[in-house]
Amino acid sequence: MTNSLEIECTALKVARHKIERVGCAYFNARRQIGDANGVERSDSDEKLAGAGEDVDISYLKSLDPKEWKDQDHYSVLGLGKLRYEASDDDIRRAYRRMVLLHHPDKRKAKGEEVITDDDYFTCITKAYEILGTSKTRRSYDSVDPEFDDAFPTQTDIDSNYFDSFNKYFNLNARWSEKSNVPPFGQVDAKREDVERFYNFWYDFKSWREFSYLDEEDKEKGQDRDERRWIEKENKTARIKRKKEEMTRIRALVDLAYNNDKRIQRLKQEEKDRKAAAKRAKMDAAQAQKAEQDRAVREAALAKEKAEKAEQKRIEQIRIEREQQKKVLKKERKTLRDKVKDCKYYAKNDKDQLKHMEGTEKICETFSLSELQALNKAMETKGRESFVAALHVAEKKIAAELEELNMAQQKKQANNMPKPGVKEVKKSELWSNENVQMLIKAVNLFPAGTAQRWDVIATFINQHCSGGSGPVTARDVLNKAKALQNSDHSKSTLKTQANEGAFQSFEKSKKEVQTTNDITLGESPAESKENHKQNGGDNVNNQQPQQQQPPQQQQLEPKLNGNAGSGPACAPTPTPSTNGIASKTWTKEEQALLEQAIKTYPTTTPDRWDCIAACIPNRSKKDCLRRVKELVELVNSKKEAQAAVK
Repeated sequence: MTNSLEIECTALKVARHKIERVGCAYFNARRQIGDANGVERSDSDEKLAGAGEDVDISYLKSLDPKEWKDQDHYSVLGLGKLRYEASDDDIRRAYRRMVLLHHPDKRKAKGEEVITDDDYFTCITKAYEILGTSKTRRSYDSVDPEFDDAFPTQTDIDSNYFDSFNKYFNLNARWSEKSNVPPFGQVDAKREDVERFYNFWYDFKSWREFSYLDEEDKEKGQDRDERRWIEKENKTARIKRKKEEMTRIRALVDLAYNNDKRIQRLKQEEKDRKAAAKRAKMDAAQAQKAEQDRAVREAALAKEKAEKAEQKRIEQIRIEREQQKKVLKKERKTLRDKVKDCKYYAKNDKDQLKHMEGTEKICETFSLSELQALNKAMETKGRESFVAALHVAEKKIAAELEELNMAQQKKQANNMPKPGVKEVKKSELWSNENVQMLIKAVNLFPAGTAQRWDVIATFINQHCSGGSGPVTARDVLNKAKALQNSDHSKSTLKTQANEGAFQSFEKSKKEVQTTNDITLGESPAESKENHKQNGGDNVNNQQPQQQQPPQQQQLEPKLNGNAGSGPACAPTPTPSTNGIASKTWTKEEQALLEQAIKTYPTTTPDRWDCIAACIPNRSKKDCLRRVKELVELVNSKKEAQAAVK
């Protein structure tokens, strides 16, 4: 035992030292610090001085050890003010203090009567058992009777909102599993702080559990099944209370959120910001739409103006064409009437027939100005002008035929293979042997081989001894794709159908005799007599044409003349592939012809004139001839397919 001893002088304080008493001084000091009841105190008693609070002895005696769950364990140990803030050391010191004061042995030493089975010291021991262990203490703290589960009233919210909710949120923050709980804040809190606070409490994780309130102790069960049943009932009750606790926390947060003026201010700011952004977006969209509408209107006006101009131009061209056609028709009629009135300036029937055909040739070959000049000249010169015009028409026909023949010869010359270059057909290039070698090479050199198609082409050229010429990588690739995508059975049937169609067409077509003279509706004998009567010029003009090869004779164009307009003329023969060839129809002309046939039905008056007017550079006879050719071709194909089946 140590004590401080001061040695003083009347004039000056010299020193202060701590000394340890021994012997009689020790016992004298121990008796002095004994309590008034004569209980001796040790050094541990000094250390426990000030630990906890003085507990009223009457409160302790009123406790029932059998109802230990209903007692306030913190108050029993004298820690009613500290409660959950008390540390483990505080609890241990308070318990030791209560033991020194209220242990039955000490009370018996003082002469107090103690009933062992019903003594209040059992409650002190039970309080320390619960608070001295972290698990049982947390269980008791979860149901601390001093904790206030209530919410602030509406009066407190209206009068002092922030202080009220600061208090209740600080109380409930003790249940948080996370240590850093954001503060509630004041009216001037920032947006980030307010959002962090409510995010934390809306995702609040509580460690509060209610096992202390279990009605039954599973250890009291007589067997395993009973203990399991007790544990199940206790677990159900805990889950229910936990759910009610989380509902309470959520209700507290909702109450604060709904009455928080900061949230109202932030919502209004967000609403204003969105409204401003929406207005800006709408203004931009309206401006863009107005600009687009303006551009569309301008484009529509420009298009409408261009369409009107184009329609006007087309209408003007149509009117001019109609007028020109009318004038040309009038001039032709005038020519025919004049020649007819003069009996075609013929000396006999043969001359009359020839001049009738010549009249149609002149009408078809002469332009409007030439017809007008001829009609004017025939008023004075008569036969001389007509004969001269007939010779001019024949020369024009001969020149046109010569031009077509030259074009055909030039085309044939371009198609002729160059000297020194051997032309190899695809059928000869890919013989059966080459195809088999290709299949073998494709299997030998699978996909992924470097320069695969070049390697395959080299392999085929090395192992094939055919005289069809070397194959290239491009040829190999195209043939491989064709073999991969083709259906050999279908391709064979297609070839047979095409051959049958051609044979049927060859059998069904009419054989028309081809002559160099463009004279329709007369026999060859009559044609020869007309040649002799027309003199040497006509013979000389026909001799070069007779010496032309048959291929060129088939390519001579058939003019758009109305051969045989008189009563004595023969009917015009039907055009065919062996007759005089006409100008090839293009895809555009074919499409226009189909559209015109759909537009003008058979009930339309002058139907073929209207159809011919829709197709540039084509006459009525060209359209009729084309339709007839298409009908014959379709019928031939149907017959061939029926024969194959």
